[in-house]
Amino acid sequence: MKRQIRRIPALVILAAFVASCGPGAESPVATNRERREAQEGTTIWDVFGNNGNPDQAVAVNRYLWNASLEVLNFLPIQSIDPFTGVIVTGYGTPPGGGRAYRATVNISDPALDARSLRLSLQGAGGSAVAPDTVRAIEDAILTRARQLRVRDSRY
Repeated sequence: MKRQIRRIPALVILAAFVASCGPGAESPVATNRERREAQEGTTIWDVFGNNGNPDQAVAVNRYLWNASLEVLNFLPIQSIDPFTGVIVTGYGTPPGGGRAYRATVNISDPALDARSLRLSLQGAGGSAVAPDTVRAIEDAILTRARQLRVRDSRY
């Protein structure tokens, strides 16, 4: 009986400690975390939810996208992702050319602008391509994109 009496204060202290950790008590850590989440507006669980705006368009310019596919149509497509704006092609020879190339196109902005387009060319065997060649293909893509936009504005 004396052992049980000695355990009562320990149990009361343990119960008080557990009760203080309940939902009614706010620890400084929980308060800081809640403050941080309120400021940022996101949590790790937002990754699993569909919180995006369904009316928001993809951030890739469609004219640059279509023009890139048209201008580089002689290259076989290896990978394509319209959501990130990346087109990766395999090696191919341009019409009237003798050297094989492969290209990676990155469209990073919804604006029809030269800054939105990044083109990387590689020759067969990993050889470098002249900057003038890359610039000429970029210009061809931009010109075609502008033609597509003008065509669409007529309708």
